[in-house]
Amino acid sequence: MQNRTGILILTGVIAAICIYFLSFTFVSRSIKADAEAYATNKQGQFDRAKEQRYLDSLWKEPVFLGSTLQEVTERELGLGLDLQGGMHVVLEVSPADILRSLSGNNRDPKFNEALKQAGEDQKTSNTSFVDLFANNFKKLAPDTKLATIFATSANRSKINFQSSDTEVRKLLNDEVNGAFGRAFQIIQARVDKFGVANPNIQRLPGSGRIQIELPGVDNPERIRRLLTGSAKLEFTEVYRLNELAPAIEGMGSYLLREETARKATAKASTPATGTTAQGNSLESQLAQGSKKDSTSKSDTAAASAQGTALTQLFLPVGQDQLGVYLKDTARANAVLNAPEVRSLFPADAVFAWDRKTFKATDGKEILPLYFLKKPGGRAPLEGDVITDATNDYDDRGRPEVTMNMNAEGARKWKSLTAANVGRPVAILLDNLVYTAPNVQNEIPNGRSSISGNFTVEETKDMSNVLKAGKLPAPTTIVEESVVGATLGSEAVSAGVLSSVVGILLVFGFVVFYYNRAGVIADIALLVNLFFLLGVMASLGAVLTMPGIAGIVLSIGMAVDANVLIFERIKEELELGKTFKQAVSDGFKNALPSIIDSNVTTFLTGIVLFIFGTGLILGFATTLIIGILTSLFAAIFITRLLLEYYIRNGKTLTFSSTWAKKLFADSDFDFVSRRKLYYTISSVIIGAGIISVLFRGFGLGVDFKGGRSYVVRFEKAITTDDVRNSLEGVLGASPEVKTYGGTGIGANQVKVTTSYLVDDNSAGADKRAEATIYKGLSSLKGNPAHIESSQKVGPTIAYDILTSALWSILLAVAVVFVYILIRFKKLAFGYGAVVAMFHDVLIILAIFSIFNGLLPFSLDVDQAFVGALLTIMGYSMNDTVVVFDRIREYLNENRGKKESIPTIINNALNSTLSRTAVTGFSTILVLLVLFIFGGETIRGFSFAMLIGVIVGTYSSLFVATPIVVDALSNDQEKDNGTPTTIEKKTGFDAIPADFTSAEATTPEEFTAKKEKKAKTPLIRPSQS
Repeated sequence: MQNRTGILILTGVIAAICIYFLSFTFVSRSIKADAEAYATNKQGQFDRAKEQRYLDSLWKEPVFLGSTLQEVTERELGLGLDLQGGMHVVLEVSPADILRSLSGNNRDPKFNEALKQAGEDQKTSNTSFVDLFANNFKKLAPDTKLATIFATSANRSKINFQSSDTEVRKLLNDEVNGAFGRAFQIIQARVDKFGVANPNIQRLPGSGRIQIELPGVDNPERIRRLLTGSAKLEFTEVYRLNELAPAIEGMGSYLLREETARKATAKASTPATGTTAQGNSLESQLAQGSKKDSTSKSDTAAASAQGTALTQLFLPVGQDQLGVYLKDTARANAVLNAPEVRSLFPADAVFAWDRKTFKATDGKEILPLYFLKKPGGRAPLEGDVITDATNDYDDRGRPEVTMNMNAEGARKWKSLTAANVGRPVAILLDNLVYTAPNVQNEIPNGRSSISGNFTVEETKDMSNVLKAGKLPAPTTIVEESVVGATLGSEAVSAGVLSSVVGILLVFGFVVFYYNRAGVIADIALLVNLFFLLGVMASLGAVLTMPGIAGIVLSIGMAVDANVLIFERIKEELELGKTFKQAVSDGFKNALPSIIDSNVTTFLTGIVLFIFGTGLILGFATTLIIGILTSLFAAIFITRLLLEYYIRNGKTLTFSSTWAKKLFADSDFDFVSRRKLYYTISSVIIGAGIISVLFRGFGLGVDFKGGRSYVVRFEKAITTDDVRNSLEGVLGASPEVKTYGGTGIGANQVKVTTSYLVDDNSAGADKRAEATIYKGLSSLKGNPAHIESSQKVGPTIAYDILTSALWSILLAVAVVFVYILIRFKKLAFGYGAVVAMFHDVLIILAIFSIFNGLLPFSLDVDQAFVGALLTIMGYSMNDTVVVFDRIREYLNENRGKKESIPTIINNALNSTLSRTAVTGFSTILVLLVLFIFGGETIRGFSFAMLIGVIVGTYSSLFVATPIVVDALSNDQEKDNGTPTTIEKKTGFDAIPADFTSAEATTPEEFTAKKEKKAKTPLIRPSQS
């Protein structure tokens, strides 16, 4: 072996790097274990706060090689959300709000209708929002230029009334893209300061979306506030109630008239004359107001009635604010926004709610309401003047936020506080009043504090968003997934168990089949596993449950490279070569097949990596790294170990006693019955098409949109009971499936519903979860707990589905091009592509036919697409190895009197041992994953398991027969009667008497010829 010293040095360097980066993982895990032990008392009770204090004490302290605990944690091989719990969020910056802002909040009804319609169109389109809006606006106002909407004083330097629609579109697209970039930076700054270990924040190219993964978080509502709040900070004066007394009295009059009208409507069937007269008299009294004697009985009654009507909705809770019962806030908003009521208040008066409720003496929650001064609808001072903000404590030890302002802000703040000494000034964040303290004296230096009834967490978050800055537009959560810590720890257990069992079974099988040589293969596989984990740690990759599946699968597929090498060495030994020469020639002959088969799977992994998100991205990462490390281990580590035997004059056996003759002299006729195999495949695919037309697929929530919840009960539950309990509160029957278990006796279900999926308001997620709990509460004596949740909006569901289809088509195209380049014959490309589509259609047919019949989910979702692409890669892996051997046999048989079917049958038989060993070891691994891998990847592993079986079948009985048919048809087109294969393929393989009188088909000719001459196969002793 050339460059043996260089290979040894390279191996040592890679091993040292892997040890270095993996050491951070071990140190981090050790410290976390110590923290957990510290926080657990003798009774086994765990105190999370105590654990956090332990970790905080070491967070900035050196703990390993001069690195602090924070740096060690950042370098460890992190666990994904599915393995430790946490939150996955996809944010979308609202382009509609950006356009509204650019238009100066234009109130043109056609403009607003175009925005609304663009939002609807975006749910089923990949066109940019700006273009959708412009197209809709052109339909609604064909004679109006976009410049009339957007040529405002703020945009004067960029566009004017003479600007064309094309110029305006470009400006709008640039502004939306710029806002997206600024939003990403602000969100990144907020998350980085949030204190989550190993957060993952990335842009989703071409979509205007930001993906955020926060492992280990256990307060989803806090995360939602942090990510979706625009951080619009305002400082403004507050109206005192006595300054608005006439308006508030008028509001009482309005409420009284509303109440009187409702009563009159209720009694319309039996009207009483006295009642009507009384109502008219009361209205008259309210209208005359000041003209009446204040001491008259009628005036007193009117005032009392007004006061009663007012206080039934609005309660006085302080000198400067009213309050409303939480349940009545919707009605209060309607009253305050009524034009008649709005006209009673000064033009600069606006109302705003407090950020928090408080409990009244009767136990009911009340939300305070403030009336603020905003001349021209704008606060006199906004948050863009803030230069720094920190969380601190006031002189009473209460949490507060301290702020520093720039020079302009300090000047305005000084003026505002000087004018309001002894009066309240409200501080608002995202239109909610955080505090409204009385100003005790003028604040001249721009340094002040926000104090109130805050927790430490709230002051940390507030200072965080103030420092990060204001978002250019509101963001909405279009996709969300929350995984509970319990579900994550169970996934870890399942993943570790399945990995260990799967790897041990593969190791045992390799030794069982290849005897002592199998030990060398196992050492190479262990080195591969070590390198794979080390490279992942060095790249900062995150280990997910599908990632574990990818690791175990890569181990199973890494066997293939060793199998190809060992099978080639066995062939060379059977030809009588020395052990040294056999090893050298075996590696040389196996290398083309190894490279070709791994490149096709690698290309599929690249497609997965580009299009995949979340869990599938984790799978793609481990698959790609696994392919590279397995190639290194098989080609170099295995070779180094075999060279060790050669240098010491030793030899190895490459077969166990029972396996030695297993595939010797195999003579299966794969080609002549190809029409039977075509028929079998066609029947299955046809049944699948019928099933799809009548039953469809069980689409996952990420393809159809909606909300999904994994719910665990204390006792066994049936899906019908859960469905019935939720149907009433959700307004429609949800989809309920068993999640883990076998249906009967299972205590965990997955609920999927479209309830509130289009509602992007702040409290929608909380209301949806509360509704689920409300429905489940009817199942008496069987408490339920939501372990994880997922939300996917209609727009992102469409995008995910579209990208999935494109990823499949791209994978097919990439592999076809590679096959065409490597084999230089269209026949091989046809065979490969048809085999890939065959595998995809068979899997789709099985998932449609058996959906709802098997005791586990067969949802078609992103994980399923990942499985499909991997199956396509595996199928190509298998097919390319067969094609390589066919190409080799055709080269060896130039000028020989062998027909194409005979040559191809010989090639298939010679690779049968490799096909069987690789297929069996991979199936063995997937079977373990399917049984022990947990519910998270059960559908995924089932698709993979069936796919490997189908992929192995297609490489032997679909792809290769298609090559035979394609070559035969091409010959007939060339000269009517095929004479030799040379004209099309460049190989002299078919004798001139191929269609002689004694044979009318290639199969018949071959059969008669072999029967007469008893011609053996080309390599009868090969496996």
